[in-house]
Amino acid sequence: MTATAGPLYDELLFPELAAEIAASRPTGIYPSQKIEEFIAAGYIRADTPIEPQQIQPASIDLRLGSVAYRVRASFLPGRTSTVEKKAEEYSSHQLDLTRPTVMERGCVYIVPLQEEWNLPPQVAGKANPKSSIGRVDVFTRLITDYSNEFERVAPGYKGKLYVEIVPRTFSILVRQGTRMNQLRFIRGTQTPSDAKLVELHEEKALVYVENDLLVTPNISSGLWVSVDLEGTEASEIVAYKAKHNAPLLDLDKVSFYDPSEFWEPISHLRRRQLILNPEDLYILASKERVRVPPEFAAEMVGYDPAVGEFRLHYAGFFDPGFGYGSSDDVKGARAVLEVRSHEVPFLLEDGQPVGRLVFEQLMAPPSKIYGPAIGSTYQEQDLSLSKHFKRYALDG
Repeated sequence: MTATAGPLYDELLFPELAAEIAASRPTGIYPSQKIEEFIAAGYIRADTPIEPQQIQPASIDLRLGSVAYRVRASFLPGRTSTVEKKAEEYSSHQLDLTRPTVMERGCVYIVPLQEEWNLPPQVAGKANPKSSIGRVDVFTRLITDYSNEFERVAPGYKGKLYVEIVPRTFSILVRQGTRMNQLRFIRGTQTPSDAKLVELHEEKALVYVENDLLVTPNISSGLWVSVDLEGTEASEIVAYKAKHNAPLLDLDKVSFYDPSEFWEPISHLRRRQLILNPEDLYILASKERVRVPPEFAAEMVGYDPAVGEFRLHYAGFFDPGFGYGSSDDVKGARAVLEVRSHEVPFLLEDGQPVGRLVFEQLMAPPSKIYGPAIGSTYQEQDLSLSKHFKRYALDG
């Protein structure tokens, strides 16, 4: 497929999709069943058939291709270049991903993905790392040809998709087919409204705290969450700090690793304060148990200098039904936060607001929602490590 930039499609090439768009909500995120329709129609394609488990309630998981480029620096291709051309120019060597391959901590890699984009101009895209990838401090960003920004697919784009991968704390083992990032399909833009978010909370109850207590939400340019440094009745652990020089981490292993080899648990904070070392990654949790109703999706704002010099939550997507369930049957789940301080030590205190969730409506209710029924790992979670680690060793 030849990659091209900008809106290139005539509506007549996509009559079925044009009719569907005209009949649906004018703006929003496309739900799972529409993604399945896109795949069936050939608007999203791959040489290897796309698997049903790649389809999430409001996104698709993307798979690594057969080759990776080790490059000297992160880059954007700009308006005059493809990603592959620039990767070859700045590559030191290539890696064969048809077999398990090590990506070294602190190095930058570019990988062409198996999925390619072939949608009309009304449909754009936004990507994020998968939750489990963010929790092991692997920094990923989607890139497209002829683009000046990460994590975005422009309306009308046709061509290949790529991912930049930077393991920050652990060296990792990957292979062709490993799923590290996910992509949402979006039509138009929604203007966030605090008034509508207040109404949504009154109707659906977006925030609970411990013991299923409903609380008044902190809403200002989104739904704010605060950090928990107190612990719960079930566990006194309030954070995990990543260890340096940990073993190699295979991203396709589930419930496999002893967390004590990778993480240092932090508990018994007498003053309920934690100083973030800028060299370290911390896994923390929100005090609030948040809920995302099935007709909505949410995204955590990853960096807001107004609340402190740290980056929060590499994996920012919250799926429809997160902390909610299928029939209002779940009283929220904590937002688990991957936190890294910028350049200087930073003091966090219990209850300090650290990030906000921005909610967007789906164009239609999804045919599947977040939860155990579709293999989701973190429904009703408290402070927890990624799915790669055994639960009993530290989380009991």
